[in-house]
Amino acid sequence: MSNSRIALVTGAGSGIGKAVALGLLADGFKVVLAGRRLEPLQEVAQLAKEMGQEAYPVSVDVRDPISVENLFAEIEKKYGRLDVAFNNAGVNAPAVTIDELPLEKWQNAIDTNVTGVFLCARAEFGLMKKQNPQGGRIINNGSISAHTPRLYTTPYTASKHAVTGITKGIALDGRKFNIVASQIDIGNALTELSARMTKGVLQANGELAPEPMMDVKHVADAVRYIAALPLSANVLNMTVMASAMPFVGRG
Repeated sequence: MSNSRIALVTGAGSGIGKAVALGLLADGFKVVLAGRRLEPLQEVAQLAKEMGQEAYPVSVDVRDPISVENLFAEIEKKYGRLDVAFNNAGVNAPAVTIDELPLEKWQNAIDTNVTGVFLCARAEFGLMKKQNPQGGRIINNGSISAHTPRLYTTPYTASKHAVTGITKGIALDGRKFNIVASQIDIGNALTELSARMTKGVLQANGELAPEPMMDVKHVADAVRYIAALPLSANVLNMTVMASAMPFVGRG
């Protein structure tokens, strides 16, 4: 059991998840670091230790109901509660037209980005509902793709539109239990995975063009702001993006 505020970050071993986890640690949260590979999570936990903070790495496959159940059994056993969850784990699919996409690639995107968010949110909601004091905050990582697609991204775009529905459903259903839900839609945060975008990204007209990027720190700061709010206030949707990226208007 713990008197500190407890947070969970999925996909915490790198990129946006790592940045958010370190930000929440800096704010005094004890952070459960979840992800498929344990080694990167342990590296983040070591950084937490050097900060004088506590992080708890747990390997999880968000697509697997049993793996998710085990994760939340660990959280409940160690801390007894959960105050903030950032459902961040996600994958993309090959950049091809829909007729060329293998079913298993579609299924992997849906299993991770939709069912994975559902399984984690279901467990988060259940723990927050029964804990004392009751309630908590669930933050889902949407995307600019929750609003509009890039070329050849039908599976990813569909999955992120679905996340918006999950977020709104939780926000409504959670009122009775003091559980709030937010979605943060991120555009062009610079991470190891997105660095290639500075060299060229396929545009709607079929041309390749480099795109402006923003420091991933701004994403972490946005999540930290939402996480710090009292449960009587909420940011339902927030878009954090590189100001000049092609999104608003026609490119």
